[in-house]
Amino acid sequence: MTIPVLSAAEAAAWDSMARTQYRVPSRVLMETAGRAVAHVLLSEFPAALQGGVLIAAGAGNNGGDGWVMARALHAAGVPVWVAAVDPKTDDAIDNRALARVDGVRELAREETWPQAAVAVDALLGTGAAGPIKGDVLALGERVAAYGAPILAVDGPTGLDLTSGEAHGPVRAQLTVTFGGPRRGHLLAREWCGKIVVVDIGFPPSDPAWPVLVSDAWAAIRLPRLQPTMHKGDRGRVCVVGGAEGMTGAALHATRAALAAGAGLVKLVAAKETIAAARASLPDILTVESALGAELEPAAVEALEWADAIVLGPGLGREAPRDAFVAAVLGRRAVPTVVDADALHHLHEPPSRPLVCTPHVGEFRALVGDALADQAANDRWGAAARAASKLKATVLLKGVPTVIADLRGPVHVVASGNPGLATGGSGDLLAGFVGAFLARGMAPAEAAALGAHALGRAADLGARQWTARSLRPADVLAALPDVWRAWRDVRPALPPVLAVLDSPEVA
Repeated sequence: MTIPVLSAAEAAAWDSMARTQYRVPSRVLMETAGRAVAHVLLSEFPAALQGGVLIAAGAGNNGGDGWVMARALHAAGVPVWVAAVDPKTDDAIDNRALARVDGVRELAREETWPQAAVAVDALLGTGAAGPIKGDVLALGERVAAYGAPILAVDGPTGLDLTSGEAHGPVRAQLTVTFGGPRRGHLLAREWCGKIVVVDIGFPPSDPAWPVLVSDAWAAIRLPRLQPTMHKGDRGRVCVVGGAEGMTGAALHATRAALAAGAGLVKLVAAKETIAAARASLPDILTVESALGAELEPAAVEALEWADAIVLGPGLGREAPRDAFVAAVLGRRAVPTVVDADALHHLHEPPSRPLVCTPHVGEFRALVGDALADQAANDRWGAAARAASKLKATVLLKGVPTVIADLRGPVHVVASGNPGLATGGSGDLLAGFVGAFLARGMAPAEAAALGAHALGRAADLGARQWTARSLRPADVLAALPDVWRAWRDVRPALPPVLAVLDSPEVA
């Protein structure tokens, strides 16, 4: 199942579509949502079975979800208390009435709260924006100061679920949302904690909406190995870069291409880098180059030989590199990753499948100030417009990473952690994407798969070595466990659709 990544407007449109076009009653959606959150709460916080749950319920439908939760938990014998503002929507009013009939205990405004094992923030939903105030602020502050783990329904109160702007006061350890994560969840992970996406019966999402790249998505698309394969079948990757003094970047990219399954990798680089590669990487083929305007015959042969090219790791930004990049891109039009320094020399996008992999600073150099400024507020729209401008696939690195091209939806990668904020991570990504391109994958899917492989390997590596100590070699060392996990991936059990663990930050 496709899991969309939603703005507040898209979430509202999906809800409206369910009720009007597909005739799913709003009460059914609320009932399903509240019971799904109750299920996740007891799965994640088993102490609540005995220690109880305190629910802060708002006036809107998010508060209605909280009242449904209260009924479901009460019926299961879980101690539950509700502190609420008066509901204002019909569904929330009706569910409060049902909860009262069932005997759910409602706390008066000034009443002391009992100590429960878990607090639930069901005050505001996806559409809330801007600083909160009044009774909702007062309840939110009490929840934040309560001293128990907090589960947020849809999102923590005070977080704009489109922009990711956090006004406080609630910081959740667990967030449960419906149908798909909101953009704000992925932009403000530190406010949301672990994110669980549950199914409440929405119809299929709009195929134009951004898509979350999950392990299940990746497992389906990871190129398979066959018993009869030889090295040529697994793809030939040519890595081009590694100027004097920048050996490491090119070596990281070549190692990554091999680790992602490429059958043959050839490195075109400066003399110093080639010497280092011959000493440390007997697995690869090498071609020494001056990286100038005139391509050496051996460099031309390497470019013509490749199924995919990775251009840029450690290339440098000296003036002769402009002509060198143009010369490389003037050869046979094989799929090419343009990374790092090569992005500064890409003046006229060539007529070939291209994956550009900028971070925010490189994005500004690549597409200009207007789109870079837009990316600060709307990574999704900025990446899509950049792809249209460059006529290429654009992988905009960051939190989250966003991949856009001229066809199909934007892909969103939410895996990874601050351990990747170190030299060499982007070189690994370029090598991964190059290996997948060499196997014939479409550029957008190759880019999304490479970014998710990098993030998942970093997550596994950080659990063993910590995010603070994580280095590129640790990420590569964890990669085999990613391939094994994707081989054995199993769907989540209903009603859960996806789980995004809190990023490792130790």
